[in-house]
Amino acid sequence: MTPIHDLDERRRAALAEVDNASFSVYHVKVALVAGVGFFTDAYDIFAINIASTMLAYVYSPQNENTLPFKYDLGVKIATPVGTLIGQLIFGWLADIVGRKRMYGVELLTIIVGCFAQTLAGEARAVNVIDVIIVWRVVMGIGIGGDYPLSAVISSEFSSTKFRGRLMTMVFSAQGWGTLTSVIVALILVTAYKPSLDVSKIDSNTLDNIDVIWRMLIGIGCVPACIALYFRLTIPETPRFTMDIERNVQRAAQDVRDYLTSGTFVVDPDAVVQRVQVPQASRNDFLKYFSKRENLKVLIGTTWSWFALDVVFYGLALNSSAIFTAIKLPFPDDSDSESPFETLKNICISNIILSAAGLIPGYYMTFLLIDSWGRKSIQLMGFTLLTLLFLIMGFAYEGLIKTTPGKKAFVFLFCLADFFQTFGPNTTTFIIPGEIFPTRYRSTAHGISAASGKLGAIVMQVAFASLQNNAEKSNTTDQENWPFLGTILDIFAIFMVTGVFSTLLIPETKNRTLEDLSNESQEGFVEGVATHVETQEGLIVGNTALTP
Repeated sequence: MTPIHDLDERRRAALAEVDNASFSVYHVKVALVAGVGFFTDAYDIFAINIASTMLAYVYSPQNENTLPFKYDLGVKIATPVGTLIGQLIFGWLADIVGRKRMYGVELLTIIVGCFAQTLAGEARAVNVIDVIIVWRVVMGIGIGGDYPLSAVISSEFSSTKFRGRLMTMVFSAQGWGTLTSVIVALILVTAYKPSLDVSKIDSNTLDNIDVIWRMLIGIGCVPACIALYFRLTIPETPRFTMDIERNVQRAAQDVRDYLTSGTFVVDPDAVVQRVQVPQASRNDFLKYFSKRENLKVLIGTTWSWFALDVVFYGLALNSSAIFTAIKLPFPDDSDSESPFETLKNICISNIILSAAGLIPGYYMTFLLIDSWGRKSIQLMGFTLLTLLFLIMGFAYEGLIKTTPGKKAFVFLFCLADFFQTFGPNTTTFIIPGEIFPTRYRSTAHGISAASGKLGAIVMQVAFASLQNNAEKSNTTDQENWPFLGTILDIFAIFMVTGVFSTLLIPETKNRTLEDLSNESQEGFVEGVATHVETQEGLIVGNTALTP
């Protein structure tokens, strides 16, 4: 057997060991370390849904209790803008310098951006909202990096038979982060109730609300700080070592160590023998994605995520405004001007959405994703969401005229949340982490995720503009805000496009990552480098091995 053929066989044998491995404690560790990041991401993203109302109380001009249009929009789109940037940059860097080297850097960026918001102040030349927006962009860049890194690390460490469940478990932390943010907000608001439960808002009330939003945002640093050490010490994935660092021998040893003890031991004096395999480059990228079957997959993952996030963030970042406007779920309190009642009702509304819709959807996906398949669940989700938004959109004006109708609207709203997570919200995260070759897996996932955040930005700008126009017309009764029914109908159109984009994507269940890459694995190792190195990169001799 030639040296090249031997290394090619060792590569495939090592990959087979990972693909056929039984579930172990180390898989649990990977899920927890990656999941804490998504918990933090969701907490920091969706806490602003409530915090923006608090900012409106404290910093609105002339005590109007609403932020000017540009500031309200800026606060809500700052994080998606940063996230888009982070997904592209960190996705690319993870394929260039390694998953391990970048993992933790993005979490540190989140911590800095999150903590800095709590210290935001105002001066003659600086508006406090502008400062918050800048730091939310920084925080968003870190959050964006978490998407491709966590997806790729969890997929590359997982075996074929439970890869979908492991990745779903990681992503489901998003639901718990969202729920925790509103629970924390409710606890803080309740703790400050004696100072907030007044019909007239005075300076003491505003001071306390200012403390609440800063504490709410700042607490988001806690889980990130706890996870930082584990992020920085997580080992490099064997697939990166094998296919990008081109060190088959080291990767094979890592796999054996990983499967037996769950740890990696790096010997800096070990001899490194680089192999010749397809390497990432501009020309290779264009060559790979110029093939019709590969390009259509990238189009499918990017548009599916775009269509989904138009709806997901359109609802998630505006649910408080929607339920406050239609005076649900607490119509008896709707006439109260107390900040406590307003903030309490917003918190409880969002708890209902998370507990009744988001979180159950994740775990339904967890149960079925490796049996039903990703594509089937995504198609089902987009189809049912189309029907739900058509019903809510066309029946909107009739539903909100009566209390039973409003409650039916809330039920449909929760059902839509359920089929987002038991559907495309989860699968759009999983599929790009599986379906591309190792050298482009993180980059392509970042591109797909960034397209989603572009959808979120577009929808948020549209929603805020329509809401601002309605407010300018001095309309205070939501029954006279027809744009919400129209937006729900537009959501249905995007869900239809999601159905068609999903048809471009192959089913990924029970298939290895290498099979999904659409590249032949026979003879993947093309040759052996003409020099040998140590782990520290010193050349110690020549081999010039040939077949």
